[in-house]
Amino acid sequence: MSAPKIDVLMSAYNAGRFIKATIDSILAQSFRDFRLIVVDDGSTDDTPDILERLAAQDARIVVLTQPNGGIVSALNAGLALCAAPYLARHDADDLSDPNRFAVELAYLESNPECVAVSARARHIDAKDVLLGTVSTRKDPDKADARAIPAVEPYILQPLLMARLAAIKAVGGYRLLQVAEDSDLYWRLRAIGRLHNLQDCLGSYRIHDDSISSASIVRGRQAAIWSQLAALSAQRRSENKPDIGFDEALLHRISRAVSLQDMMALIAERISSDERRWLSLAASAKLLELCYYRPFEPDGSDITFIRQALATGQTTCASANCGAFQEALMSAAIRMAFAGSLNDALRLAGWKKALTLLARIAFRIAVPSSLKKRIKALFGRPVARPVAGAAR
Repeated sequence: MSAPKIDVLMSAYNAGRFIKATIDSILAQSFRDFRLIVVDDGSTDDTPDILERLAAQDARIVVLTQPNGGIVSALNAGLALCAAPYLARHDADDLSDPNRFAVELAYLESNPECVAVSARARHIDAKDVLLGTVSTRKDPDKADARAIPAVEPYILQPLLMARLAAIKAVGGYRLLQVAEDSDLYWRLRAIGRLHNLQDCLGSYRIHDDSISSASIVRGRQAAIWSQLAALSAQRRSENKPDIGFDEALLHRISRAVSLQDMMALIAERISSDERRWLSLAASAKLLELCYYRPFEPDGSDITFIRQALATGQTTCASANCGAFQEALMSAAIRMAFAGSLNDALRLAGWKKALTLLARIAFRIAVPSSLKKRIKALFGRPVARPVAGAAR
């Protein structure tokens, strides 16, 4: 039998709660010439039973079972089976609209210079109820690996469709925990164009499991790994040897708790200038994540951030740190309102204490309607988004 036009790649781990609805949304696609490859990454719930039943009902479903090895291991195992000219990614708890494959395929076939495309997604909860928000449409052409934090060439991973040859040409997924998608996009961007469609072509599920996994430790790991991916892109753009992402580094960082410990594990692999940049960029990324997620910096994070600013003054002066400084002040204000005024003052820095107190007074004294108008005038966010809905 000849290869289909599209191979759909999904990794699943204990996804029994949602995976049938997810696969039903794939089987309901208006474009029918596809194969669904599901890698069960050692699930201990009813995921294997559900997959077995669904595969028996539709020959397009191929199930690969492996011991639990993490998402990168699962994705690369599935990628090895892919043979179609186009690869569509899918998470085990999200939903695709019936026209998703048709729309994305049409775009790729009409734009040969584009190697990967994605779309916007509406946010839903565990019961498929709309949350009233949609993912942000970002421009991958504005990516900047040297900004603080790095501006990633982001396209929404759950709705990704790419040319299989391009993904294999750049080496597939590498061993970066929670930033394997960002790292892939940096490498794809070097050989072709990435694009985000304006269309909303699916539903991104935000539920208890996804939010509870967003702990401060998970946030630190995301901050470190995402900025390491950008540092790797910096090296490649300068024709320098790439960072070695291996099992040893992956496991060590996965066991580390603090930013300080994570940086210590990486220090021997990067130069002193790179350490200064990475400390600043990871600090800035953590603060960015805090705005969207249900956690704030703790005492160890504040110490790390202030040290990064103290030792990286020259680096920060040569980069655009405006977003970093605003994220820092925003976090300090939230912490003050949560009752952690001392930590808020430490985070903002004593030189910014009066600014922090003035911003707090503004929040208290100015009516909400006027605050919104003032913030809109200066282009600042008017409200903290739904937890977990950053993408």
